[in-house]
Amino acid sequence: MSASARLNGVSDSELERRWRALRGEMAKHGLDAIVATGSNDWLGGHVRWLTDFPATNGYFRSVIFFADRPMSVVEMGAFGGARDFAGQDGIHRGVGIQTTTPAFSSIAQTNTLDGELVSKQLTGCRRVGLVTPGAMPSDLVAAIRGVDGIEIANATEIVDRLKAVKSPEEIALYRQTCRLQDAVFAHVLSIIKPGMRDVDVATAAMAKAQALGSDQGIVLCGSAPIGTAARFNPRQMQGRIIEPGDHYTILIEVNGPGGAYGEIARTIVLGKATNKLKEQFAAMVEAQDYTLSLMKPGAHPAEILAAHNDWMSARGLPPEMRLYAHSQGSDMVERPLIRQDETMPLMENMTFAVHPGYDDGSVFAVICDNYTIGPDGPLACEHKTEKCIFEIN
Repeated sequence: MSASARLNGVSDSELERRWRALRGEMAKHGLDAIVATGSNDWLGGHVRWLTDFPATNGYFRSVIFFADRPMSVVEMGAFGGARDFAGQDGIHRGVGIQTTTPAFSSIAQTNTLDGELVSKQLTGCRRVGLVTPGAMPSDLVAAIRGVDGIEIANATEIVDRLKAVKSPEEIALYRQTCRLQDAVFAHVLSIIKPGMRDVDVATAAMAKAQALGSDQGIVLCGSAPIGTAARFNPRQMQGRIIEPGDHYTILIEVNGPGGAYGEIARTIVLGKATNKLKEQFAAMVEAQDYTLSLMKPGAHPAEILAAHNDWMSARGLPPEMRLYAHSQGSDMVERPLIRQDETMPLMENMTFAVHPGYDDGSVFAVICDNYTIGPDGPLACEHKTEKCIFEIN
């Protein structure tokens, strides 16, 4: 089997575009190398963006991106594992040296092992940028700081800004993910019925997503009798049996081709929706539309959040305290965030999930869809699933 047949990835030209852009920024900032580390695919997108290969299962994967040579990768494996791909491998594209060590975050005596290998690869580098250093293992950061003659910089803003604006290929893959999620939700509508557990529906949704090409992600869901909020629950809380008349809320947050993330949420009623549920859902659709009207290139996230909360308060609804809108790409959640502490303005070709919600204990009303920012604001909704409460009798 060819390497390309194994990969659910982006093209060689897309990776090369990212590498050229990053090396251009590194030259401006005098950086010899950038180090990014991740331990999962959901929020480990810096690693996948650089290598098109995810970190998974809690195992740390560190990528050293050099200004003048192929990347080095340090990851979990055998003691002394070392391979030289010379930047020519069909799966580990752009990687020169791959080294391994059996390090686990749960095993204290192994916590220094990754840092020992990463610091060796940085020998001779004078100025090194770290990506989200606050999220890196402390022993890894200490080992990097201990390299002779090294100067450390924070490279997070450099990488985040490059990741945030999507290329035509990235947008095309993102749209395929949204089509995949539409198909998964349609499958849920075809199989959900009283007598199933919440987890049975979630498992069917995840299986469908993977059959259609997803390799990572989550499905959150919850059922409840009318009059009790049906909230998103993690898998360990999805054991409830769905009864006739219940309402069921589901969030399908899986990736698709090239690792691109999107997310869609809808509510299903196994019977008839109450007027209150319909009214609150309609209010969240209006809230989504209002936020979208503010999301133009150059807009500042803190101002969008403030306007959204003013809109909510004017209608007797509580201000949004969650993260209710954010960009997505190789991360399930990536910058810019629509919240008060975000400094990155919106730009054309950013991709966003927008999911206002309202929970008063008796109703959990939510809508979630994905949008791409065009030259004048959001383009048409990337999801084509109807924005409604789905009643199944």
